[in-house]
Amino acid sequence: MSPQDFRAYYESHHRVIGEKYLRDYAVRYLRRYLQGFADPITGQVAEQEYDVLLEIWYRDQQAFEAANRRFTEPEVSAEIAADEEKLFDRSASRFYTLQEVESDLSA
Repeated sequence: MSPQDFRAYYESHHRVIGEKYLRDYAVRYLRRYLQGFADPITGQVAEQEYDVLLEIWYRDQQAFEAANRRFTEPEVSAEIAADEEKLFDRSASRFYTLQEVESDLSA
């Protein structure tokens, strides 16, 4: 699937499923589509390992945990998995939580 077709499918189909199940729990649901960028030293553009980074912001830890319980319900997980099969190599998916640390660049 081309990057354009991937993005079009994600935005017209998979995103809608995500919104359906995240609506009661998340405050932000972002897709960050990756684009190759030439290394400033070598000029080489590495082959992309991933096409998109999905970012979900929850109002608090309890909402995060509740959403994850919802995602494990059989009918919910089956719907998500069926659509993911059309879009992703599910064995390559990775899940992380983030802790932000920001530098003060004004000093």
